[in-house]
Amino acid sequence: MSMNVNVSGLLEQVKAKKPLVHHITNYVTANDCANVVLAIGGSPIMADDIEEVQDIVSLSSALVLNIGTLNKRTIESMLVAGKKANELGIPVIFDPVGAGATKLRDKTAERIINELKLAVIRGNMSEIKSVSGLGSTTRGVDASEKDILLLGNLNYGKSIADELSSRLGCVVAITGPVDIVSKDGRTYFIENGHKMLSMITGSGCMCTSLIGVYCGVTNNYLEGTVAGVLTMGLAGEMAYESLTEDNRGSGSFRVKLVDSLSRITAKDVLERGRVHD
Repeated sequence: MSMNVNVSGLLEQVKAKKPLVHHITNYVTANDCANVVLAIGGSPIMADDIEEVQDIVSLSSALVLNIGTLNKRTIESMLVAGKKANELGIPVIFDPVGAGATKLRDKTAERIINELKLAVIRGNMSEIKSVSGLGSTTRGVDASEKDILLLGNLNYGKSIADELSSRLGCVVAITGPVDIVSKDGRTYFIENGHKMLSMITGSGCMCTSLIGVYCGVTNNYLEGTVAGVLTMGLAGEMAYESLTEDNRGSGSFRVKLVDSLSRITAKDVLERGRVHD
């Protein structure tokens, strides 16, 4: 664990403050995202009607926008909520799910990036390449095999994250076999996680929600993002370790993942976190 990142201290703050995280997210993973927020110690609220999003975000510590299941109604709600969050100084965390797959996703991601001040963008390599204007080979909502292989070149991933972060003035996180988190020329690499995280729906969405929880208790959004990504990776490792020979399927892993998040401690973070710059 790099001594420059106080993840264990942030985890203790989450437990103490129980930040409310407002989600305008996709219906495939909304339940999973709510459960991981509760498990780590936060409080989730999933509200997307345009008539109430300003009131809800005004009560919240962070706003998570996720474009996994887009429709015209929620696109407008995202923009209204995001502008209110900006007005109040509440961090906006953006997950450009499937960016590069369709024109609607690309247009929506562009509007969110251009019209809102974002604190964090988290995506897989294909999604981040797409919103960076580099083009991508997105496979639905998953990173393409080609883009996953590119993550083996950490300097390549770092250069993409650094450039987008500098251009937008926000934290950029690229999650994959090794996670990359950048802001203001500072980059962290996180090596925690397990391959089974890629075998369940919503692990990326859940990671974004955890980032929202941590950013809800700190103004250092780089640290908050590292904390969210690291916690997800650690929970994935712990979940797999707790599986027995006869329940090593993806369904059991999903349950154990939430269990692990509910039990993770500052000691686990300090002893098991593999973060370097």
